[in-house]
Amino acid sequence: MKLESAQTKVFQERTVPEGSRLAGWSALVHALSIAAPVRRPSCVSEQHISRSRREDGTWIVFDKRYWPGETLADHLTFAIRHEDIDLLILRRIFAAAPEAEITAMVRAAPTSIPVRRLWFLYETMTGRTLDVDDAPRAVAIDLLDPKAYFTGKPRPSRRHHVRDNLLGTGRFCPIIRRTKALSEFIDLDLAAKARETVGRTGAHLLARAASFMLLADSRASFEIEGERPPRNRLERWGRAILQAGKNRLTLDEITRLHRILIEDTRFVQAGLRTDGVFLGERDHHGDPLPEFIGARPGDLPDLMTGLLEANDRMREDSLDPVLKATATAFGFVYVHPFQDGNGRMHRCLIHHVLAERRFTPPGMVFPVSSVMLDRIDDYRSTLQGHSGPLMPFIEWRSTLSRNVEVLNDTADLYRYFDCTEEAEFLYACVRRTVEKDLPREIDYLRRHDEAIRRIMDAVEMPDRLAENLVMFIRQNDGTLSKKRREGEFKKLRNDEVTSIERIVNDAFEGFEGVSPGQGGHDHE
Repeated sequence: MKLESAQTKVFQERTVPEGSRLAGWSALVHALSIAAPVRRPSCVSEQHISRSRREDGTWIVFDKRYWPGETLADHLTFAIRHEDIDLLILRRIFAAAPEAEITAMVRAAPTSIPVRRLWFLYETMTGRTLDVDDAPRAVAIDLLDPKAYFTGKPRPSRRHHVRDNLLGTGRFCPIIRRTKALSEFIDLDLAAKARETVGRTGAHLLARAASFMLLADSRASFEIEGERPPRNRLERWGRAILQAGKNRLTLDEITRLHRILIEDTRFVQAGLRTDGVFLGERDHHGDPLPEFIGARPGDLPDLMTGLLEANDRMREDSLDPVLKATATAFGFVYVHPFQDGNGRMHRCLIHHVLAERRFTPPGMVFPVSSVMLDRIDDYRSTLQGHSGPLMPFIEWRSTLSRNVEVLNDTADLYRYFDCTEEAEFLYACVRRTVEKDLPREIDYLRRHDEAIRRIMDAVEMPDRLAENLVMFIRQNDGTLSKKRREGEFKKLRNDEVTSIERIVNDAFEGFEGVSPGQGGHDHE
């Protein structure tokens, strides 16, 4: 099969670098009219290029010596050798290309490393077995290069002489590239740092720190969605978060947690939704203006089964906990299986994985949602960076109920995804919680307790009153406001107020910001 359309000036609304031809994924997608985004397209120049390749905007331009040829097999082999693996594109190529072409490619080079990888992926992702004998005796190869990707434990395939080290299965599979940033995050051993911080802290102080951080995370998770729920709802959701990791993650367990989140189900369907869902705005007629559309309702059971199978596989293979949390939680939010509460469940799944893998100390919840709220623009751009390029390939229409109905087959858009950028974002959030938020919360409470003790030594008063003094003085930049002095603290003498202000300022000298569990300043 010859790809005659590899020479074009525009590809997916991007201008092809002058004097070059599409190659690899971009050539295949263009020639076969594949409905999938090529996020880092490649082309081959008609000229020699210093160091064999260069970047030109979003393009990777290869030296003329890299031109693979004109056939489907040529460009598939080029993509496997020189480009990042893209299972979504590959699955759609396999659906579009004649099976006879794939069979001929395998028969022509059954021991070739790229061909064996493609052969294994074809049969795994399509569920079809090619009319080809098992591979001749050859050295077994890893499906993914462990130097380039984070991988699972190898599972040998004798038919292909390939070691399957994917993070998921043909039904649902995330990809995480081994970037410098992720390697550096893992080398920090943040779980050990958290255990070290906790080990230096008394049990009573630690319990209070854990309580404050849990509340902070619960509040932030709702605020990300633009909600400010009452305290009892926050506490109820916090109790659900504390159960994270105690039960095996199944659809029933996710649904149980969802029911805790959505207490009143009169207007929100419990369990997997039976209609469409979108994120975005509405026009002045109330019709959808979606920025992202979740998977079709009919695809949800299979997608969720695949997601949970991948989650089990990553757990069995002992994938780094933060990477596993990324793949499971972001995979979930992209599928968007519920009518409401998908964002909060997505963040709950992060806690589930970290607790299950004992990354977080027992009884402790890292306030990851608080960091996400502080970095809300980065969080949203990370989500949109994945979902945005998919939208041109989702055909939809508005329904009579002002919802969306997806018209084409989109299941593969949610099965296969690269979550490298999501992993880098989540690891940065976890790093801040371990290196800053957790120590700061403990430091805050120590300083707070010291201030309370000294105030009680100076003036006999109830604990609650002393705590209010500390709070009001800190909120008012180190002094007790005139309103408070003439109000509930009017019985204090001027010298006593001055002394208490000095005690609080001494206790918190050098402390930066506020405790993550205490909220921000509230000036009078």
